[in-house]
Amino acid sequence: MTLKIENRLYTAHTHTTGGRAGAGRSSDGALDVQLSPPGSGKPGTNPEQLFGVGYSACFMGAIQLAGGRLGIRVPDGVAVDAEVSLGKTAGDAAYALAVKLSVTLPGLSDAQKWQLVEGAHQTCPYSNATRGNIEVEFAVA
Repeated sequence: MTLKIENRLYTAHTHTTGGRAGAGRSSDGALDVQLSPPGSGKPGTNPEQLFGVGYSACFMGAIQLAGGRLGIRVPDGVAVDAEVSLGKTAGDAAYALAVKLSVTLPGLSDAQKWQLVEGAHQTCPYSNATRGNIEVEFAVA
């Protein structure tokens, strides 16, 4: 099922040159990064790191939304660590991503933590984009 936007809230505009060994910038100048292939040791970031930061930041917002809906106060000190893996599929047919989000929610019961994570996973746009397309797993602390 494809989710369709009916009320567009924001559109990001970026320009990238040179692929994984190039540069990317946003139209408003807020983002201007040098890119380098993963593991190359060259200066710059890579698309997997950018995806990890974007997904984890968005997921934190979705946790806040889930907390409001569930009546659970989201504690100070909430954090999300992302692991984004790049690899080859069986038979090396294609490249694929896998994500693990480790969510820190101090002071809550395990049940409350999982309620927030599951609620966030249902509303986060990154979760909706990845669901059924790549491996996504969660850990809570």
